[in-house]
Amino acid sequence: MKSHTTHLMFTVPERMGFINITRRVQEELTKSGIQEGLCLVNAMHITASVFINDDEPGLHRDYKKWLEWLAPFDPGAERYHHNRTGEDNADAHHKRQIMGREVVCAVTRGQLDFGPWEQIFYGEFDGRRNKRVMVKIIGE
Repeated sequence: MKSHTTHLMFTVPERMGFINITRRVQEELTKSGIQEGLCLVNAMHITASVFINDDEPGLHRDYKKWLEWLAPFDPGAERYHHNRTGEDNADAHHKRQIMGREVVCAVTRGQLDFGPWEQIFYGEFDGRRNKRVMVKIIGE
C-alpha cells in the first residue's frame, strides 16, 4: 500500500466561481504511480467546496443562481448572525455546506474512474484570497 499527498493552490478573483481541477488531480495520480486505489480531493477551507459534476457552462450559471437564491450574499449583520463577528461571509459557509467538502474517486489502471461527463470541480464562495485543496491518493 502506497500513498501520495499534495496540495493544489487556487485564487479565484470573484467571490464565487468554479474551476475544473480534473486534469491537475489526474497529474498527481500519475506522479503517484498508484494503479488501483482511491483518491480523496478535499477543500481545506470552510468557504470552499469540491464536487463532481458536468463541465457545462449553463449548469455552472444555474448553480450560481440557485446558491445565491438559497444563501444570498449580504455583508450586514441582520440576515446572518455569523456576520456579527466582523466577518461578511456567512453566505459562503452555507453555500459550501450545500455543495460539499470533498469527493472520493476510484482509481482503476492509473486513471480516475468516472462515469460519463463526470469532472472534479473546486467551488469558491468567498474568493479573492489564496486557498488550497488536498489530494490524497492511497492504493497499490
